[in-house]
Amino acid sequence: MSNPTAGPAAGRLSTPTIFAFASAGIPAVMLQLILSTYLPRFYAGHLGIALTAVAGAVALVRLIDIGFDLVIGFGMDRTRTRFGRYRLWFALGVPLLAYATYKILNPPADAGVSYLITWLLIIYTGTSIVTLSHAAWAAALATGYNERSRIYGWMQAVGVIGSVSLLMTPILTHGAIQPGKGESMSAIAWIIIGLLPFTTAASVFFAPEKPAATDHKAAGLKDYLAVFTTPGMFRLVLADLCLVLGPGTTSPIYIFFFHDAKGFPIKEVSLLLIPYIGAGLLGAPIWARIAQRLGKHRTLQVACVCYAICQTVLMALPKAEFAMTAAGMFAVGFCTSAFVLLIRAMVADISDQIRLETGQNQAGLLYALVTVTQKFGSSITVAIVFPILAAVGYNAKDEAMNTAAAIQGLEMCYLFAPIILVLVGGALFFGYKLDKDRHADIRQQLDARDAALTEALELEPLAGLSTGPGGTAPVR
Repeated sequence: MSNPTAGPAAGRLSTPTIFAFASAGIPAVMLQLILSTYLPRFYAGHLGIALTAVAGAVALVRLIDIGFDLVIGFGMDRTRTRFGRYRLWFALGVPLLAYATYKILNPPADAGVSYLITWLLIIYTGTSIVTLSHAAWAAALATGYNERSRIYGWMQAVGVIGSVSLLMTPILTHGAIQPGKGESMSAIAWIIIGLLPFTTAASVFFAPEKPAATDHKAAGLKDYLAVFTTPGMFRLVLADLCLVLGPGTTSPIYIFFFHDAKGFPIKEVSLLLIPYIGAGLLGAPIWARIAQRLGKHRTLQVACVCYAICQTVLMALPKAEFAMTAAGMFAVGFCTSAFVLLIRAMVADISDQIRLETGQNQAGLLYALVTVTQKFGSSITVAIVFPILAAVGYNAKDEAMNTAAAIQGLEMCYLFAPIILVLVGGALFFGYKLDKDRHADIRQQLDARDAALTEALELEPLAGLSTGPGGTAPVR
């Protein structure tokens, strides 16, 4: 079978190759949507576990999982196999993810906090392995500045297919499966598990990983610690934390807000996520194209300002107006679709910079750092927002009647933090240095060094040859 990714530095990856690679994101984003948006309500509302206990369990596991990401990233960067570095980890992580998905979405009737913590630990370990390896693998596939915007844009857009498909299940199944209903969680688990073998095979067999040529020394613990002080990476991690915390504060209370504060029934609450997430199909490629003109960090700043405007408008819309709210959700989702794809593409650029300076490929650790911000940010939002809701008397149980003060507290939690945090995240990119021209120079030097090392390795066997007596016959 021919290698469809041969010579990625020399040109664009084919669209079929990128689509096959990106398809792995379909079940992954389905699971992410369930864990971030529906799982708290499932365990608190359907199983009757206290909301503060669910918040504590999620926060605890996310904080523990931060250490897992750094260890996994370290292990990935030190892996050397003919099958690939990141591709191998991805393939090994999928079975663990599938089993944990079944267990966490099919809890026994008497499941408590200990059960939730146990399977959250396992499923977040699986998601860490799969998402880290997939993101770092993408950086190895696409090496050009603009090509990275393209591949991460595709990953974002294809992932949207998974989210939208999941949100469309109430329509597609005539109400038999509804993500907001506890009785539907088992069926959703089987949908995700059923997709994993097909999307994994598409990625593994049609997007082979090209080994890096210039890992001429392995990174030690001291080298990894130095990454944390890299100026561009520190700025990127801090900005990413703000961009996670912003929209992240709305995710765990999304259903509560639109159901209790905005007056939408559960079915319509789920449907409102379709334009929000579906906007990524349009937003991801558009932001990727804008980044090719303005640069990634400038494009990200534009997206942050647009987000603040659209979120403000969304909050001002009247209650229970589905069409207007859907349009508002589309606008907000269009803006947020820029955040993940541009951050990931910028991490790949910094990975090249570090590899040029140190001779070490540390992409696994770099992507672990940005996933750490996502997990740390989500743990903070849950740990802060849920206790505030409990303090104002908000009751998360199904069919509960909440006071006006409790609803107002819910609205305040949904309103202020996202806008402020996103604007701070955008402001952190003033003075960012790694633009298109700087990265082109880095890639030119890396490609030259790669070519020289490859040539040296090919000639190495000849170095041990010498001529025999009379200069006619070579001998070892």
